[in-house]
Amino acid sequence: MFRLDYISCLLTILSTVLIGRRSWHGWLVAGANSVIVCVIGFRTGQIGFIPANIFCLAIYAYNVI
Repeated sequence: MFRLDYISCLLTILSTVLIGRRSWHGWLVAGANSVIVCVIGFRTGQIGFIPANIFCLAIYAYNVI
């Protein structure tokens, strides 16, 4: 089984590098990471992560467009 926390860590690093290189793909990776963080928040009962990451998803979508 995949460890979502490790995957989220790797996606955070990858998206930071890609956005730093001004690649729009970084925003897509960051969006995928936000979905994973929402899943982690739901599974662990830390519901406060979900609204914050939905807000981040909206910003990522705006930046991709």
